Amino acid sequence: MNIHEYQAKGLLKKYGAPVLGGSVAYTPAEAVDAAKELGGPVWVVKAQIHAGGRGKAGGVKVVKSIEDVEASAKELIGKTLVTHQTGPEGKEVGRIYVEDGCAIKSEFYLSFLVDRATSKVSMIASTEGGMDIEEVAASTPEKIVTIGIDPGTGLMPFHCRQVAFGLGLTGGAAKSCQKLVASLYKAFVDLDAALLEINPLVLTEDDDMVVLDAKMSFDNNALFRHADVRELRDESEEDPKEIEASKHDLNYISLDGNIGCMVNGAGLAMATMDIIKLKGGEPANFLDVGGGATRERVTEAFKIILSDDNVEGILVNIFGGIMRCDVIAEGVVAAAREVALSVPLVVRLEGTNVDLGKKIMADSGLPIITADDLNDAAEKVVKAVKEAA
Repeated sequence: MNIHEYQAKGLLKKYGAPVLGGSVAYTPAEAVDAAKELGGPVWVVKAQIHAGGRGKAGGVKVVKSIEDVEASAKELIGKTLVTHQTGPEGKEVGRIYVEDGCAIKSEFYLSFLVDRATSKVSMIASTEGGMDIEEVAASTPEKIVTIGIDPGTGLMPFHCRQVAFGLGLTGGAAKSCQKLVASLYKAFVDLDAALLEINPLVLTEDDDMVVLDAKMSFDNNALFRHADVRELRDESEEDPKEIEASKHDLNYISLDGNIGCMVNGAGLAMATMDIIKLKGGEPANFLDVGGGATRERVTEAFKIILSDDNVEGILVNIFGGIMRCDVIAEGVVAAAREVALSVPLVVRLEGTNVDLGKKIMADSGLPIITADDLNDAAEKVVKAVKEAA
């Protein structure tokens, strides 16, 4: 789960991280009130969307008058902001953050993430703050410092010193940085975060470290432990199909292709997407209905796939162990009738009650294309989509 910048700063402030004063605003009038309360003389008006690259896209305005705060708010609220992370469709700005300005001496990059390769929390620091870290990694990798923190020991003082010295800080600035790193690491671990990114982290003219921007995402599986974090969810920033899927305990992720997939088991789902690409197609989604799905859940999964306008064909690939093939067949038939199926449907079933499942589909009278194995299924769905185009 992702949250907005102002929400992340609110959480980090509780852990002692230095953040500037600011208030969220949903209307220009609220933005003006926020600016007056902050006092100025410089304000920063920031669009709040779940995507990076807002500054380059015109979503961050530095202004020096109340009138300009209002004008910036009117320009941003309701605007569709297109960044390198939103895709060409962009995201509509529903709220802005009005924040104090500050005199910046230097900008840095700092992030914490779970490194699955090492089973550690990794800190990544760079002197190239304000830039895309991917660009820095590609062009000047020597400017990136990566530090792995062993979960057995947790954060140690020498880790904090490594960050400070890696950023070229000395004296009071180095001490301030070390204190900041400790507070951010505690927030990351306590809140079960998956990513915490500060870009930029700035050193002010007064040699104070300030979290100027903050991005946080959380492990969904741990949200039951954090009611306060759960309440920060903004469903308007999420794919409606993914929200609907979560209501039915379906694991669904929308992709950019045109072949919808319904599979039981994450590994089989990944293999199904791989073979679709191998045969020249593009998967439209990842969808794992789970091992014990009911007919009703399968029906909802089918409807969610078809709610994607990009879907031009569907591949159902089920290996029935705990999941019975006849239940899948009943759900597929029920959903196809309910939504008036208009795209090619290829179904591959194997396992428990497979013969009964095939009979249910054959007796349905629906134009369902059956397949003998996964290779055959992928070839048939890719061919059917191309022929229907």
